[in-house]
Amino acid sequence: MKLIAATFAILLAAPAAWALEAPPGAMACSGCHATSASVDTPAPRLVGMKADDILAAMLAFRAGARPATVMDRIAKGFTESEAAAIAQWYATQPN
Repeated sequence: MKLIAATFAILLAAPAAWALEAPPGAMACSGCHATSASVDTPAPRLVGMKADDILAAMLAFRAGARPATVMDRIAKGFTESEAAAIAQWYATQPN
């Protein structure tokens, strides 16, 4: 019975561990949008923002509807599902 309970506990914790792994592209974003509060950067901090807000901004950059220096070109490199995964990852990072 203890083995079953331990296995169940591991399975419940597994999705949380997977959520901490950055999706493809997120590490490139963190070069400007730091994930650590101790890093000072002129780029807006995305950690802790709502995923929907991050995704909306990325899609606006991609469509050319939001002024940008480089984000319009960078955002075009991601599919909508990749952008959504990156937005969700940033939203779930501790700030």
